[in-house]
Amino acid sequence: MAAGVWIAGEGVGRWVLALPEPAPGPVVRLVQPNVPQADKWDPARGRAFLERLLELTRAPIGDAGDPEIVIWPETAVQALLGRSENTRAAIAQATGGRPVLLGMNRREGARFFNAMVLLDGTGEVDAVYDKAHLVPFGEYLPLGEWLKVFGLRGLAASEGGGYTAGPPGGVIEVPGLGPVRPLICYEGIFPEEIDASGMRAMVLITNDAWFGPAAGPRQHLAQARLRAIEQGVPMIRVANTGVTAMIDAKGRITAEIGMGQQAAVDASVPAVREWVPPYARFGDWLVLAVILAGIILLAGRRRWNSIDPARDAP
Repeated sequence: MAAGVWIAGEGVGRWVLALPEPAPGPVVRLVQPNVPQADKWDPARGRAFLERLLELTRAPIGDAGDPEIVIWPETAVQALLGRSENTRAAIAQATGGRPVLLGMNRREGARFFNAMVLLDGTGEVDAVYDKAHLVPFGEYLPLGEWLKVFGLRGLAASEGGGYTAGPPGGVIEVPGLGPVRPLICYEGIFPEEIDASGMRAMVLITNDAWFGPAAGPRQHLAQARLRAIEQGVPMIRVANTGVTAMIDAKGRITAEIGMGQQAAVDASVPAVREWVPPYARFGDWLVLAVILAGIILLAGRRRWNSIDPARDAP
């Protein structure tokens, strides 16, 4: 049975990869600053890191064509969104009037949010998405609102240095590109929480410098490729230290910046699949159905093998 499933999957996979390629879409510039995690929040180096991002943003146009939008990684700048007027003005000048998607922290009262922000060509805020699925013990303390009563305030949501989760889902309408499903770092590993139906692309921004140069960033990249295959929608992945990649709806990398590189790349956004993949249509119910069918087949086979022909003989 396992061999049959493998052969069928192999055949379907080859058929899918052989389908004709639709025309490429708009060009985007992906910027990877390669800022070491140990230095990322050093106040004395914040301006230098911003200048690095601006320099990469101003780089000459590549062979792919004039980019419609520029994308920076998660928490790309040190400035809080509400205190970023000068930073946003510098970004608008560097882009030459192009919109920018970037990661920034923002604050509402005593609460902090890990956000993806869309800036228009003048540096004004056009849209904000707050990360909904936070990293436990890294971005927030589970039951933090209760534990602060006992003095554990470090990562409580309403007090201390923790983040508050935004509402689940979310769509950002990006000029020149269309509706995109925003994802911030950790959110890209939960397929059951991602619905990209009707989206032009998924945009995942991440820091990943937390992992260092080990296997973590590459595993995270592999999961992003799986999300593209499952949803039938291209994935635009922009990381701080790597790997930054443009991923088509079949999970193939069409452009990338490797680990530990400081660079920018211009890449066309691949097309959305013309048919909806099974996982995007049925979600985890499809997986459960396959498991249930396997259990039923296995139980039936054992029952059949347990029949003793001699017992029924005359």
